[in-house]
Amino acid sequence: MIGLDTNVMVRYIEQDDPIQSPKADQIINALTQQAPGYITVVTMVEISWVLMGPYKRTKAQVVAVLDGILNTQTLVVEKSHLVAHAVNTYFAGNADFPDCLIERAADDAGCSKTVTFDQKAARSAGMQLIT
Repeated sequence: MIGLDTNVMVRYIEQDDPIQSPKADQIINALTQQAPGYITVVTMVEISWVLMGPYKRTKAQVVAVLDGILNTQTLVVEKSHLVAHAVNTYFAGNADFPDCLIERAADDAGCSKTVTFDQKAARSAGMQLIT
């Protein structure tokens, strides 16, 4: 198994760099179920930020990419059950993907609640607003 950094994944997804994208393709296309690529939770968050920010992708496009990563047999996603639930919450509501993931990770760790000053996260990600 090899770890895959955000920049490798983005080059593979976007095919936007004539030098780096083919190298990312070669690495990712060589992965197998026996020798998969490993994607961290942080990488998933960074992918969502990069796609929404500089690449101006829609929420639906970002969800499709994240779902695609989660469902690729040659990729292992850290805490995939949390990431999948956060992607679903993100798709269904108005919260940002990182906020959805923060709430899910805290819940999984046994927290009784996750508190925030962010009104949107409180409304859509299941956090409790501090007033």
